[in-house]
Amino acid sequence: MNIKSIGYDTVFDKDYVFSLMPEKENYMFLFAKSRFRAFFGNHEIECPENTVILYDDSAEIKFCSDDFMVFDWIIFSRENDFAENIEFNTPVFFGDSEFISQLMRNITEEYYSADSRRLKMINSMLEIVIIKAFEYCGERNSINQTAEPHYSALVELREKIYRNPQKKWNVDLMAADVNMSRSYFQHIYKEFFGVSCMSDVISGKIEKAKEILSETACTVSQVAAMCGYDNEEHFMRQFKKTVGLTPTAYRRK
Repeated sequence: MNIKSIGYDTVFDKDYVFSLMPEKENYMFLFAKSRFRAFFGNHEIECPENTVILYDDSAEIKFCSDDFMVFDWIIFSRENDFAENIEFNTPVFFGDSEFISQLMRNITEEYYSADSRRLKMINSMLEIVIIKAFEYCGERNSINQTAEPHYSALVELREKIYRNPQKKWNVDLMAADVNMSRSYFQHIYKEFFGVSCMSDVISGKIEKAKEILSETACTVSQVAAMCGYDNEEHFMRQFKKTVGLTPTAYRRK
C-alpha cells in the first residue's frame, strides 16, 4: 500500500460539503465519529457516528452534515486485491469505535514518524483496520434505508443509549421512544444494527465504564453507579464477561 494522505480527528465545519472525484487505483477509508450524509450518485444516506466506508476508484466521495463532522481517513493505493467480503462505497456501522480509532491514531503517528520500519507497520495496521471493519458484512451491518420510515428514529435512539448509559434502559422504554410495539421494535432493531437492543445497552455501559476507569480515579463502586448499575457485583461480572478483565485489572492495564 502507498498512503497518499491521512487525517485523524479531522473536523469539518457544519454545512461544509466534502467532494472528491475518483482517481484511478486510489481508495479512501473513512471512519466517521459524527453523524453525516453520504451521497452515492443521486442516492443520499443518513449515516450515524461509527460508520465506516471504503471508497474505490469508481465513486465520487461526497458527504456533508448540518453539524460539525469529525472523521479519521486515509487515501491510499494498493497493488494486491482486497478480501472477498469487502463492500465498497457502502456505509457500514462498526460498533467497536475504540478499536478503529486507536488503530487510526497509531497509523497516523507512524505515518509522521521517522522510523525505518514505518511503512511495514502502516501497511499491517491498515490491513487490520479494513479486514476488521468489514468482518461482519455478511450480517446486517450495512446501513440501508430502503423506504424504512423508522430508520432515523432508530439511529437517534441508539445514540441516546450510548450517550446515556446511566439511564435504566429496557425494551419497553426503548420501544416507546420510537413508537413501536415491543416485538416489532426488537426485530427491526436487530435487523438494522446486527445486535439486540439490550446488547447495545450493555455495550454502551461498558464503553462508558472503560472511559471512566481510564481517565479518572473513581472507585469501582462509583463507576458502576455512573453507568447505571444498582449492584456493584453485577457490574463487575458483566464487565469481566464483556472485556475479559475485571475493572481493576483493566485500569491497571
